[in-house]
Amino acid sequence: MSIDILQSSIAYLKGVGPSRAKLLASELNIHVFQDLLHFFPSRYIDKTKYHKISDLQQYADAEVQIVGQIIQIKNIPFKNTTRLTAIFKDQTGQIELVWFQGAKWIEKELKLHTPYVIFGKVKRFQQKFSMPHPEMELLEKHASSLKGSMQAIYPSTTKLQNRNISNKTISGMLQNLFLTQGVHFKETLSLDILNNQKLLDRSEALLQIHFPKNVNLLSKAQFRLKFEELFYVQLQLLRKNIISKQKIKGYPFPQIGTFFNRFYKDYLPFELTKAQKRVVKEIRKDLGSNAQMNRLLQGDVGSGKTIVALLSMLIALDNGFQATLMAPTAILAKQHFEGISELLKEMPIKIALLMGSSKTKERRLIHEELQSGALQILIGTHALLEDKVQFKNLGLAIIDEQHRFGVAQRAKLWRKNQLPPHVLVMTATPIPRTLAMSVYGDLDISVIDTLPPNRKPIQTLHKTDSQRLWVFNFIRSEIEKGRQAYIVYPLIKESEALDYKDLMDGFESVERYFPKPKYQISIVHGQMKPADKDFEMQRFVNGETQIMVATTVIEVGVNVPNASIMVIESSERFGLSQLHQLRGRVGRGASQSYCILLSGFKLSQESKTRLSTMVQTNDGFQIAEVDLKLRGPGDLMGTQQSGVLQLKISDVVRDRDILALARQWAKHILSKDPNLELPENAPIKWAYSELSKHKNIWNYIS
Repeated sequence: MSIDILQSSIAYLKGVGPSRAKLLASELNIHVFQDLLHFFPSRYIDKTKYHKISDLQQYADAEVQIVGQIIQIKNIPFKNTTRLTAIFKDQTGQIELVWFQGAKWIEKELKLHTPYVIFGKVKRFQQKFSMPHPEMELLEKHASSLKGSMQAIYPSTTKLQNRNISNKTISGMLQNLFLTQGVHFKETLSLDILNNQKLLDRSEALLQIHFPKNVNLLSKAQFRLKFEELFYVQLQLLRKNIISKQKIKGYPFPQIGTFFNRFYKDYLPFELTKAQKRVVKEIRKDLGSNAQMNRLLQGDVGSGKTIVALLSMLIALDNGFQATLMAPTAILAKQHFEGISELLKEMPIKIALLMGSSKTKERRLIHEELQSGALQILIGTHALLEDKVQFKNLGLAIIDEQHRFGVAQRAKLWRKNQLPPHVLVMTATPIPRTLAMSVYGDLDISVIDTLPPNRKPIQTLHKTDSQRLWVFNFIRSEIEKGRQAYIVYPLIKESEALDYKDLMDGFESVERYFPKPKYQISIVHGQMKPADKDFEMQRFVNGETQIMVATTVIEVGVNVPNASIMVIESSERFGLSQLHQLRGRVGRGASQSYCILLSGFKLSQESKTRLSTMVQTNDGFQIAEVDLKLRGPGDLMGTQQSGVLQLKISDVVRDRDILALARQWAKHILSKDPNLELPENAPIKWAYSELSKHKNIWNYIS
């Protein structure tokens, strides 16, 4: 079937028409023939068995198929309307069929004393059996229709059910599509892949996914179509990476000079871990090439990403370029500035901090020194994106906690130069390998997967509300040793008023147990003005307060080595990655740190899994894998990125092996034929160009 026919409006398909087409578009996003073809079933029912009415006793509440005929039709008044009933019999007994909607339309279609095949869920009331809204087909038509032994069940909505667009209707539309348009669809994979992986051809796979002859063919069809979908996701991402390296030239940094070498030999405060050394090597290789670096640096909380970022900046400086580091919050930007300034205090390097709160006089000086080249490293917040901020020659842009910045914001940094700077994006949110391959597949990925050797693992405990007194006594004993503690409350947007109340109630109970003047408490929440928030945070950082009561605003970036306890209230209301991020606020000093998860006594199975995972492991990547299984890819990436994973048939968690295989094949083909010009790759080139015509969200990732 040609691609042009597949782009025809669904209204032109036999059995659809304008009014149904409108409904299919609004409810199921089916606009053209191709959308219907790729509207895949959510499950299947084995239709090889036909049941006898006398055996229904054992099948109450199950879906069954019966052959028989209607012997009586009745309309019965029901509330303000009428309901339609029919007596259906086979050789062994009778069952009542019931319709609550569309009675007039259905009654016209029914034929008495004519063999039918009915299918539906059996209901039992006392000793009588009924089947509400059965699927019905004349036995004669049933025998000749394009059905296999497995019946496909499609996703539906209440509106479609009310308008009599049933599963049978959708199946009928697909049958018309296959029978009237012919069942040959253009192949999208090369013979090499088909033969090597023993895949069904595309036409056979599409036929078997909708009308499977048996379980074996259905399984082969699913594998083929999942592979195809994931293969093109990977092909687009990998090609995007190749094209950006070919087209987007970067400044080559051939020198590893005085700044890097002197810092590495004389001022590096500790020995780099093997993982840090490997990542620095990967970055050096990128910076030495003519292509723009576009690398994602993943590393768990406290794994030492900042020192890697600093060494990368020193390579830029050695080659006569400037570097910038952008952080999502003022407190994190300030922390980076203070930490890097301290590390470079003995070296002749000019560093500045630019934030929204920076004074006009400061800003003017920063702008001047930036344009003259006197300022070598600029650290800041979103303020770096302002048009007034112009570099003399920006060579490297580092973005921390990159998921907090939009694509458009990041692109603004690029435009501050003739050639785009090299880009290093960092995240402390471990991303499972399967998700990284799908969402960040067009970036080169570096992972710091070990913590510095001097770090003591954080001990995580789960306590219920009834053990609150024990928790407060434990906090008191740590404060007496000179330590500090966080107590965090959940923040859920839908009920900010409730969250605020929870926080204030919690604050009052903490104040009662830790009275002034002996104890000082900071409080931070989202309804405070930024200046007040920063003031309270600073008091805690300076050790003027021993306890910080807060909502999740402290999730990213507060570095207080003296804080050794993190108490998370109502911990069952948090996602795993958020719990892990919060736990990472402690364990930054030499002393043993603790994370206490407080929860109610009654917990769902999912909450139990989350909390026990936190107690069992500190490994962010292990936690991310569990989180991915629990929440699914869309939720895990948040609204900003979840669109990428709105796949038609595959699932990056369940089908991770197929995903890895598809990526392997995409890499293999592009390594031999980056522009898809070889004759054997013609089907792939054609399918790829068709996909590129439609604006897939894959084109906008990262």
